[in-house]
Amino acid sequence: MKTAKADPVRRHAILALHAVVCEGRSLSAPSDAAELEPQALARYRALVFTAVRWRHRLDAVIDQLIQKPLRRRDLRVRSVVLLALSELEYLEGAPHAVVDSAVALTSALGHAQLRGLVNAVLRRFLRERDSLLSTADRSPAVRASLPDWLYTLLRNDWPAEIQQIAVAGNVRGPMTLRVAERVGRDAYRERLSAVDLTCELGPGTTDLVLDQPVAVSRLPGFDNGDCSVQDSAAQFAALLLRPRAGERVLDACAAPGGKTGHLLECGADATGLTALDADASRLARVRETLERLQFDGVTVLAADAADTTQWWDGEGYDAVLVDAPCSGLGVLRRHPDIKSLRRASDLDALAEKQTAMLDALWAVLKPGGRLLYATCSIARQENERQVANFLARTADAVEVAVELPVGRAVSVGWQILPGEMACDGFYYALLHRLTGSAHT
Repeated sequence: MKTAKADPVRRHAILALHAVVCEGRSLSAPSDAAELEPQALARYRALVFTAVRWRHRLDAVIDQLIQKPLRRRDLRVRSVVLLALSELEYLEGAPHAVVDSAVALTSALGHAQLRGLVNAVLRRFLRERDSLLSTADRSPAVRASLPDWLYTLLRNDWPAEIQQIAVAGNVRGPMTLRVAERVGRDAYRERLSAVDLTCELGPGTTDLVLDQPVAVSRLPGFDNGDCSVQDSAAQFAALLLRPRAGERVLDACAAPGGKTGHLLECGADATGLTALDADASRLARVRETLERLQFDGVTVLAADAADTTQWWDGEGYDAVLVDAPCSGLGVLRRHPDIKSLRRASDLDALAEKQTAMLDALWAVLKPGGRLLYATCSIARQENERQVANFLARTADAVEVAVELPVGRAVSVGWQILPGEMACDGFYYALLHRLTGSAHT
């Protein structure tokens, strides 16, 4: 069988796809693909992210096409087929080229004996596409390209919104900018127009949603801190906490630094701000962000926020931001590998961490101070139920009602669902510590 030469970009994509599906590696893990030229790297990312995003739906198609399980040593061939189906169905790949490339890559990856199988199943898909997809889509979870447990969780939490959530999770998120308040959103929009970049206003006061993503090198004044890349929903964190000059402020889960920078842009004193994160390696990103935004004097610490004995000096904070570790179920469109890597049991473990973090950080908050609890999740277990339980066991904690231009009030706090006004899914609860309470 004569085949085309193996495509190196597709080869990188297949290896990354296999690493996610079979090895449990994140798409953010280091990869040799980083060495590709910019145009090739962009194509690689489109291939991988699309295949991972639609993996659960296409797996149901592959199960119809390959009914005899592959040997463990041949599982990469399934990734070859998955990538090819993703190209054919979602990236408008030319059928002849996609099939030929997949067959060539099967040989290049050391599975030459399965070239005929790959060729046959892909050609069958082209002939029977409608029937194969119709059979797969009988399952609502498969149609949404979600694992069964996750579809069930989201349907139970958001029965009226499940279709909206499913659709939003499979659409690539836009590139959204946060404009520094000293620059002004309207003025910066004019600067974008001057370099032929078009955008829409976001739901907040500092955000612009680009019509098309671009390299940050094309953004006027990016290197000087005039703008940053940050989803609209995430920008509400600093706007809700709204630090004031002279206050002592803690960003308890600071990496990669977007919210840290925004707190400073909103009025926090650099010398009064502590940026804390458990991952020392990720704090390098925080320092880079602060340098680009031209803020000096911030205290940057690597420590577990829940273990205050590691880092707290005993002086209380006026404002605390707890961007808690969570499942990330509100950002599936940006991190589709979450659908493959996350397990139902993870939510219980994460909820325990969130509970410990809330209790520990409440103790470093001054009476009269405020704490903002935030997650990029839409699971009620991590959000309103977590905060409701905290309020029930914490006598000096009261909720401060908030209202944002997007999303809805829930039993406790405010929830934004993915896709609403171009936003990621995000949750916020603003809490006030009563004065007159004993400071521990």
